[in-house]
Amino acid sequence: MNSDQNASASPKLTLNLSLQDRNTFGFDTSAELAYDITAADQIPAVIEQIAEKKLPWRVLGGGSNVILPKVLPGATLLMNIVGQEIIASNADSTLIAVGGGVNWHDFVAWTLDKDLPGLENLALIPGTVGAAPIQNIGAYGVEIGEYIDSVKVFDVKTKAFITLTKDDCHFAYRDSYFKQNPQRFIVTKVVFNIPKQWQGRIHYVDLAKQFFGQSSPSPEEIFLAVCKIRTLKLPDPKVIGNAGSFFQNPVVSSEQYETLLQKHSGLASYPDANGKRKLAAGWLIDQCGFKGRRMSNVGVYEKQALVLVNHGNGTAQDILRLAKCIQDKVQKEFGVSLEIEPNIL
Repeated sequence: MNSDQNASASPKLTLNLSLQDRNTFGFDTSAELAYDITAADQIPAVIEQIAEKKLPWRVLGGGSNVILPKVLPGATLLMNIVGQEIIASNADSTLIAVGGGVNWHDFVAWTLDKDLPGLENLALIPGTVGAAPIQNIGAYGVEIGEYIDSVKVFDVKTKAFITLTKDDCHFAYRDSYFKQNPQRFIVTKVVFNIPKQWQGRIHYVDLAKQFFGQSSPSPEEIFLAVCKIRTLKLPDPKVIGNAGSFFQNPVVSSEQYETLLQKHSGLASYPDANGKRKLAAGWLIDQCGFKGRRMSNVGVYEKQALVLVNHGNGTAQDILRLAKCIQDKVQKEFGVSLEIEPNIL
């Protein structure tokens, strides 16, 4: 997989390209200029053209974590760099290099096929590999930052390809150096470090229930269980438009948690690594009566209050209007701020 070394043809350019099938909300969106990026070395020339014309721009992967307007002005770089390969292996771990445009779930399944477990808790998360480190995706007690060795990027500021180590990435809960510096880095390849020593992680409530009485399920069993749980909780974007979890689980101080617990005995929460408490945003929203509620063409998913959905013909404005209603109500009832997880373009 040497796409960043070998010279490649100029990327295909399409005017006014429909992105309805490139965003999981299914919004009727079009890109004024859409560049099909299939190799890393296509990026510098495209960025140079964009700079010369002073165009707004952005990178779009699977469109699973974005809220798109009716028209995306300027340039949209469609991240379609594919390929994955094992590049090193020793007694302790295996290094895998993966193109930024590879489908995330397909990659997780591939690691299990290659007998390289570790990522199974992150099965069925929509989107691409290139987006994974930006958001530091996580689920069921695992964050992707734990398994990243390095990230290959094009630095728009210095106009050079560089490699950022795991430490350089400043991974935190749903956060990273990339997220803190928007529009600076374009992820072309991610190198994962998969330890040879594997231990299944099933302590999260849903998985613990799934494996009650079974102390050591296999990686494949955990993978299938995660897929089953996510399918039951989250709607298929091909059936009803959504971006998965719409709000981050808010983190509060232990003091605020104790105060809330006195008023709300059923408060759903998890301990945080820093001694704080992570509240279940879905529970807060549910308590405010939003689960299953519909507002025009959008609404809150009937099975999971953390998911906002497009019932058809909804727009970014519709979703953001509903989100604001939810944020205001949760703030009023609990004194807690909810942060939107998807990127608003």
